[in-house]
Amino acid sequence: MEKRVTIYDIAKAVDVSVATVSRVLSNSSYPVSPELKRKIKAAAKELGYRPNMIGRQLKTNNSMTIGVIIPSISNPFYANVVLGIEEIARRSGYHVLLCNSQHSPELEAEYLQTLFDKQVKGIIISSISEQKDLINEYISKGLIVISIDQTIDNPDVYQIGFDYKKGGYLATKYLIENGHRKIAYVTAPMNRPSRHDIFKGYQEALLESGITLQEGWLQESALDDIEYQGNAYEFRNGRELVRKLLDLDDRPTAILACNDLTALGIINELHFQGVEVPNQISVIGFDNIELSQMVVPSLTTIDHPKLEMGRFACNLLLDMVNSKPIALKEIILQPKLIIRNSTSRN
Repeated sequence: MEKRVTIYDIAKAVDVSVATVSRVLSNSSYPVSPELKRKIKAAAKELGYRPNMIGRQLKTNNSMTIGVIIPSISNPFYANVVLGIEEIARRSGYHVLLCNSQHSPELEAEYLQTLFDKQVKGIIISSISEQKDLINEYISKGLIVISIDQTIDNPDVYQIGFDYKKGGYLATKYLIENGHRKIAYVTAPMNRPSRHDIFKGYQEALLESGITLQEGWLQESALDDIEYQGNAYEFRNGRELVRKLLDLDDRPTAILACNDLTALGIINELHFQGVEVPNQISVIGFDNIELSQMVVPSLTTIDHPKLEMGRFACNLLLDMVNSKPIALKEIILQPKLIIRNSTSRN
């Protein structure tokens, strides 16, 4: 392995003291002649010197790092959010420490402590833990926390949210307008506000149209998040729950899924069971991940501005780091219906 170039190597090459090299490369106000500065910087460039950022941060207590904690990077939704965060962070000269909680509250707590110990400037988190006092403890110690996607009930936490209820309403209303009266909702456990809010929007649209929610129309997974296995879980969840809908004496003509991966599992199983989508059953997803337009039939879904959520969150965090005035403590992004080929008139 090639030896790392240090300021000692530069001092030896220019025949000056280590202290003088340090002052020049750290842009100190200590007086050094222009000619000597030029020689030191030229030697540093020629030798391929790279500053030790960790050492510099320890000396100045000025970390240029932010932390991000998400449930799973394998989920395309969160992958896109992180891309938005990294775009803004990189443009502003910051690095991102990315942590996957793997849907484990215990692992999330460990990462919070690790990031705090590393003296990150702040944290962007999509928290799956119900123990919000833990986050409050770090906030009281001065840590800046931005919550994305999942709401944290704390006035000191800035939120970048999404109107999941409106999204559930838009999807269900669209199905109703296309003649569907038997509409099911298939979801992972409703222990997250996002999933429950989609259900509330679904209920509101049914009620508004005089449709009574029938027994069996709500299919909720019994698996806990601790058993979460990434994308395979979401896809398998859709396959397993739609079988229960097919066993009903009076099958639904349309299905709303809590996310696109679940919707793709539903379509896959319906195809396997010989049920045509959308001719026999229409399917709507949620999130508008890239894969949703690549499958056949392409998936009608609710668009969640994922990249924008990441960008908003990072911009807000950096504004707070730089003590800029913040006008809003909460930003709620709005859903949009994306109509493709997995739905049709009944």
